Amino acid sequence: MILAEKIVKLRKQVGWSQEELAAKMNVSRQSVSKWESTNSIPDLNKIIMLSQLFDVSTDFLLKDEIEVFDSLDESKEPNTIQISLDQAVKYIDNKMLMSALTTKGVILCVCSVIPLFFFLAMAETNRLNLTSDIAAAIGVVGILVMICIAISFFIKINQYENDITVIDNETFELAYGVHSVFKEKLKKFRVSYNLRLSIGIFMFIFSFVPLMFVSMFFKGSDVALMMLIVLILFIAVGLYLVIPVSAKYDAFNNILKDSSVETVKSKRAKRAEKLAAFYWPLLTTIYLGWSLWTMDWGVTWIIWPVGAVLFAALVGLMELLNKDEP
Repeated sequence: MILAEKIVKLRKQVGWSQEELAAKMNVSRQSVSKWESTNSIPDLNKIIMLSQLFDVSTDFLLKDEIEVFDSLDESKEPNTIQISLDQAVKYIDNKMLMSALTTKGVILCVCSVIPLFFFLAMAETNRLNLTSDIAAAIGVVGILVMICIAISFFIKINQYENDITVIDNETFELAYGVHSVFKEKLKKFRVSYNLRLSIGIFMFIFSFVPLMFVSMFFKGSDVALMMLIVLILFIAVGLYLVIPVSAKYDAFNNILKDSSVETVKSKRAKRAEKLAAFYWPLLTTIYLGWSLWTMDWGVTWIIWPVGAVLFAALVGLMELLNKDEP
């Protein structure tokens, strides 16, 4: 296999176009085209750059008789599994399929109380000719049905576990060029990740605002119940935005973890994420329980600013307790 064929093979292996390879090599697309069509040969500096870029030896590039690549970063551990580009791409796809099922299940669980609140509101206004008992019964049945459907989505997740266990649980290394490809993908994805995460967090924070204002200016439990439905829908939209992008971002980082060093900043972020995963659902539960018990929505909203300040204080306390961590 001659040099031109090897350049084509390596470039396609990592999924780059001629323009993308040219940009990484600081040459024109025409230069890459000439290399691949045997109309010219890259100079020694470019050969070295190609070797480093594709993580192969210069011998592999220059010697026609060598047709099996010799990685510059061969595994020193005999039990280390090597992950190819196709395996890494499949891992991302499976993570996204799992995330889609998780998102559906979580949203169904969150929205399961909407029928209950809706029919209770109808009973309060004597619409649909429902009594409060019948409304409550229909609402409970709706909760059970939606929870059952959500559980079915959660159960379906295990069909992908065998395909992700190597990267999630085993020691592995990436095949040549794979790290560069996914580093570029992560860089491009980070823009949409930050945007959707910001919008999702805004939806969580803003969700209680309609309920708060309506409760201040309108009396009646029916209005409060309808606004509670709006609150839940805001949270559901936030979850729809946050869960998939978070799963994809984590999947990229899981693939790149074989050669990345966990920084102090990333450790802090992970600790804050773990705290948030427990703290905010608990705060929401306390808020809903207190509000439904007292039906004083114009007062119970105060739990949100207080909770936000408390969360910041807890994050600071966690950092204080972990200040001696190496």
